[in-house]
Amino acid sequence: MSVDSVSPLPAPVADRGGQGQPPGGSGHGADQGGTDHGVDMAFRIGPNAIIQMEAVLRDRLGPAETVRLLTEAGLSRYLDTPPGQMVDEREVNALHRVLRAELGVAQARRLSHEAGQRTGDYLLAHRIPKPVQVILKLLPAPLASRVLLSAIGKHSWTFSGSGTFTIRSASPAVVSIENCPIARGATGTEPVCDFYTGTFERLYRVLVHPRAQAEETECEVTGASRCTFEVRW
Repeated sequence: MSVDSVSPLPAPVADRGGQGQPPGGSGHGADQGGTDHGVDMAFRIGPNAIIQMEAVLRDRLGPAETVRLLTEAGLSRYLDTPPGQMVDEREVNALHRVLRAELGVAQARRLSHEAGQRTGDYLLAHRIPKPVQVILKLLPAPLASRVLLSAIGKHSWTFSGSGTFTIRSASPAVVSIENCPIARGATGTEPVCDFYTGTFERLYRVLVHPRAQAEETECEVTGASRCTFEVRW
């Protein structure tokens, strides 16, 4: 997800997370897939959405293809200097559009899923305190899921941007993003938001249950009203 922070002391699980707007600020969504560097008020997403994807591209496709794809997406400036702060959600949308168009949906989904898993690893290493991880691992899976979802919901604006994040169930875990940044503006026959699926699955396998499996059961790309993700164990 590009979740880039998780509360170390999450509040009780809520029905709705953030609305995609940074605290103390305002913004506007956009259905376009391009970038607009002059828009300071655009909705932002954590930089792992680009950093981890670029890392996967380099590892799986090589540097030359990575340069080509990021340049095609209008993100060549990140090749030498990865983003150090929140990025415009339209940049993330553009990158995923280019990957699907240039590599095909199947390969783009695999790469996106791996980037999501790496984002989960980043969160575990840098954003979720070790004592909290120990506690979550000791809790029964349904309770651990509630606590983890509460933390994710509190920071949902860091990965859902201008979309609306909703927690629908904790056991199994069911969450949705309406107006999803990755799916926005695209049409197709299968779900494509594997970046989120990979992130959720990685966090759940480490913190909730080792056999947790995440799946996107609804996707706006296929005509659904929201992108829905389920994690079962």
